[in-house]
Amino acid sequence: MARLAQTAGLTDIQQEILSTVRDFVDKEIIPVATELEHRDEYPQQIVDGLKELGLFGLMIPEEYGGLGESLLTYALCVEEIARGWMSVSGIINTHFIVAYMLKQHGTQEQKDHFLPRMAAGDIRGAFSMSEPALGSDVSAITSKAVKDGDEYVLNGQKMWLTNGGTSSLVAVLVRSDEGHPEGTAPHKSMTTFLVEKEPGFGEVRPGLTIPGKIDKMGYKGVDTTELIMDDLRIPADRVLGGATGRGFYQMMDGVEVGRVNVAARGCGVAQRAFELGVQYAQQRHTFGKPIAQHQAIQFKLAEMATKVEAAHAMMVNAARKKDSGERNDLEAGMAKYLASEYCKEVVEDAFRIHGGYGFSKEYEIERLYREAPMLLIGEGTAEIQKMIIGRRLLEEYRFQG
Repeated sequence: MARLAQTAGLTDIQQEILSTVRDFVDKEIIPVATELEHRDEYPQQIVDGLKELGLFGLMIPEEYGGLGESLLTYALCVEEIARGWMSVSGIINTHFIVAYMLKQHGTQEQKDHFLPRMAAGDIRGAFSMSEPALGSDVSAITSKAVKDGDEYVLNGQKMWLTNGGTSSLVAVLVRSDEGHPEGTAPHKSMTTFLVEKEPGFGEVRPGLTIPGKIDKMGYKGVDTTELIMDDLRIPADRVLGGATGRGFYQMMDGVEVGRVNVAARGCGVAQRAFELGVQYAQQRHTFGKPIAQHQAIQFKLAEMATKVEAAHAMMVNAARKKDSGERNDLEAGMAKYLASEYCKEVVEDAFRIHGGYGFSKEYEIERLYREAPMLLIGEGTAEIQKMIIGRRLLEEYRFQG
């Protein structure tokens, strides 16, 4: 039987990278993922292995010490990693969003300073948009930067930082009214700051506190945190791109990459759920035969496999569109929406196939059942994706009456 979610047209180098990552996942992640997840333990040994493989520099240009690979290669690697343990893919994702934003929008000095160490995995990235009183409404950000000589003073509270504790560089989006007259649209008065800090919790630099890990239903192991700025002073040369007022556009460009990543994660988790379901269906016997021979289970497996294939195809299309240099917010929104919804459905079907054993922590499907819901809200809810898709469709199909 052909393996699901194959990708046509890959180069020999891409195939070699994916084969290496797949072997690493099978040998180093899957055997320990459930145990580490139950302990909510940061997968340091796994992260060290990814660093040795050079994956922290996968999309960073070769001139900065990276591998210079495409978004498609990155997304396919994320798909494999998420198949092993979704939390590990989250550690990679936030790092790459920051690296991508630096590559696309950073000054030459910022690129030279950060990208080589990010490629080596010595600097780990995180990014921050959300706040306690807002979710997807980025225009409602209240955290603020005020110019003071050659520095900016930042105040405010940010929420839901993946890698908030373990990262050493955080791209933070705040309001910056300096140079923008009253009445300026909110998205035109936002700035991204590159905030360097020590890894860990508590006061990680003067004026910056990471209180601790947020306890979550799933997506464990990786640290999700708050970030509190209290008169945090940042040099003016740490404004991403060197000019204020561009932060919203820079972040949205990064989020498009993030949405492809979330789609890839959904594909990976769904693939693993299918693998677990189809294996268990051939091992479990009822009424004198494996349950896989019952038509009801075969129908369920057929539906699951079809959803895995469809989500993978849309994710690949979105990645290739971005790699081509074209606008891909429509394709990324569609891929993220479909892959996350299908992931939830495939995981639930695999859970149902396992019957009562699916409710036991001894079985891997129990972990996937708690992890899948995060993809429904990460990088924008389904409702946000539908808004993006709908608006883009109306642009493309504008009535000319």
